[in-house]
Amino acid sequence: MKDKISGTFTGERALFMARDKHITDSIFEDGESPLKHSKDIDIDSTHFKWKYPIWYSDNVKVRDSVFFETARAGIWYSNNITVTDTEYIAPKGFRRCDRLTIENVNFPNAAETLWHCTNVKLKKLTAKGDYLAMNCENMEIEKLDLDGNYSFDGARNVIIRNSKLVSKDAFWNSENITAENCYINGEYLGWNSRRLTLINCTIESLQALCYCEDLKLVNCRLINTTLAFEYSTVDADIAGSVDSINNPLSGTIRTEGIDELIMESDKVDISKTEFIYKT
Repeated sequence: MKDKISGTFTGERALFMARDKHITDSIFEDGESPLKHSKDIDIDSTHFKWKYPIWYSDNVKVRDSVFFETARAGIWYSNNITVTDTEYIAPKGFRRCDRLTIENVNFPNAAETLWHCTNVKLKKLTAKGDYLAMNCENMEIEKLDLDGNYSFDGARNVIIRNSKLVSKDAFWNSENITAENCYINGEYLGWNSRRLTLINCTIESLQALCYCEDLKLVNCRLINTTLAFEYSTVDADIAGSVDSINNPLSGTIRTEGIDELIMESDKVDISKTEFIYKT
């Protein structure tokens, strides 16, 4: 049984190295690092109003709480963290965390959030901000509604389902990414990625999916998508037609039609790409 505590806490390291606590109906006012080096902590109905609240912590559960804008860099260098049913207003949340679960959380200021985290599960999230999930590994994502550029840069081993990503430069430099039943909108999608797989997705993108290695599309719609696949190795099954395709390196592309096909023999070996027109 955890000791239950509540109150208004101020000052630096207010509950430093707290152990086996249930913190409820509380406010953390000014004062850095109130729960630094904490362990085995349950938190509910609590407001965090100052920076660095949970650092170097283990086994922390947060529910029905608020991280205000001033609670910057909120949860860093921590392990086995669960955050649910929470309003997370502060930027730069979650960095270098392992075993992280976030469900039913709103991130209206998600700039530079979820960096260098491993073994992450996200479900029912809304997020607005650039550079989400940079260099994360081993992620499972369900129902993410993202409005923010440069997402998942350098990420590895990620599965995304039933989500909407409005994100310029998504998946750059990534490896082993699978997106299924998603809507993805944004220029320069997936550049320099390896083993990016898109299944039953709708894509809108200028210069989409260029410089990709082992790119795979399964039953995807490409609407308002131009100059796709430049210098990519690709296996694509496209539902409908494509506005334009530009100099893929190799592979097979199945589609009902291509409005503009650019294949320049001085830039690529055109014999290495097969086009199959579906009827």
